[in-house]
Amino acid sequence: MTTLAAGWTGTDTRLIGAALIGIALIVVLITQVKLHPFLALVLGSGALGLIAGMPVDKLIKSFSGGVGTTVAGVGVLIALGAMLGKLLADSGGADRIVDTIISRAGGAMLPWAMALVAVLIGLPMFFEIGLVMLIPVVLLVVKRTGQPLMLLGIPALAGLSVLHGLVPPHPGPLAAVDAVKADLGITLGLGLLVAIPTVVVAGPLFGRLASRWVSAEAPEHLVPESTGATDRRPGFAATLATVLLPVVLMMGKALSDILLDEGNPVRRALDFVGDPLVALLAAVLLGMVTLGRAAGFTRERLRDSVSAALPPIAGILLIVGAGGGFKQTLVDAGVGDVITGLAKDADFSPILLGWLVAVAIRLATGSATVATISAAGIITPLAEGLPPAQAALVALAVGAGSLFFSHVNDAGFWLVKEYFGLTVGQTIRTWSLMETVISVTALAVIMPLSLVF
Repeated sequence: MTTLAAGWTGTDTRLIGAALIGIALIVVLITQVKLHPFLALVLGSGALGLIAGMPVDKLIKSFSGGVGTTVAGVGVLIALGAMLGKLLADSGGADRIVDTIISRAGGAMLPWAMALVAVLIGLPMFFEIGLVMLIPVVLLVVKRTGQPLMLLGIPALAGLSVLHGLVPPHPGPLAAVDAVKADLGITLGLGLLVAIPTVVVAGPLFGRLASRWVSAEAPEHLVPESTGATDRRPGFAATLATVLLPVVLMMGKALSDILLDEGNPVRRALDFVGDPLVALLAAVLLGMVTLGRAAGFTRERLRDSVSAALPPIAGILLIVGAGGGFKQTLVDAGVGDVITGLAKDADFSPILLGWLVAVAIRLATGSATVATISAAGIITPLAEGLPPAQAALVALAVGAGSLFFSHVNDAGFWLVKEYFGLTVGQTIRTWSLMETVISVTALAVIMPLSLVF
């Protein structure tokens, strides 16, 4: 290998070039050739792996493994979330929530209400779970009020994304806290302090701009519609309790992991019921009673309602899975290792270096969690001996960088695109820019705090 510069080799150049070509090919196939995103992601992954020099058998195994891991981790949750959303729609429970939101936060306050709901749901939940639970509410509010989709959708997305990247007990922030030996309680407090202005700027405020840049209609096949009129609707309290059940269960798991010893029987029980799969399954089963039976559904009507939730999400599952395959191909090809290796010699403060490294890995791999874990590991030596508040801010800076500019190698990009019925270009001008606003705003808040604490 020929050294091109200090720490930069010909192999590094080929890997970075392969990643750029793979990403560009996906964008061109979708936007110009009008190829289905699933096929574009498969072809882009193949081009990336071959140019990077991966053996064909390793390339196929890498892509297939990424698809399997993504579908296994997200696919079942999407299906359960869709079932719960369908029960909410058919029973009139979603209408009940929409009516309450509109009556109590109408007009100019609606975007702020959507952001608040997203923050509450997003505190203990993974982004994908919160998204599939919020989608029915967002689409129904858009339909009932006539407000622009992006005006209400962006605040909801911002609330979920900020909590996912900055606030424990999400996996990324927890990994960063552990790597830099920060205090979890201090990080949680400072994380919420950073999250509030970040959600305000990237949510309701940026949503106003995004709604002017992109005029999009909610996809009709995903707008929850009742399959038939019902004289009875579940009460607001029962509906809210059903929707928040997985939130409460997962929050209980997070708190038990922090407060209780590993062998404690209460912790073991909460770890089980608080697992995302179990929590969402419990919500669906509860919803059959509190929503379906409360609306007078027969057993056959309940079965039909749950079954009807699955066909509309088939395409979404394939696209999200292929996005996971592309991400895994990037990782296994060694693109992330190249970036992390080159960043080790950079002469920056731990906060700024952590943010920059996380940004680079996020752009290369598409995974916020991978970016957080990798960047936190790189800057661990620089964080040794820092005061507790400074260590916490380093962890938060890494989390902020991990959210920068989500694009075609991120499964979340495809989730947002499909759920909101956007083109690739529209998704970049809304979702991708929103993620960038979150990342930059959070850093802009963290830097002054580092001078105070």
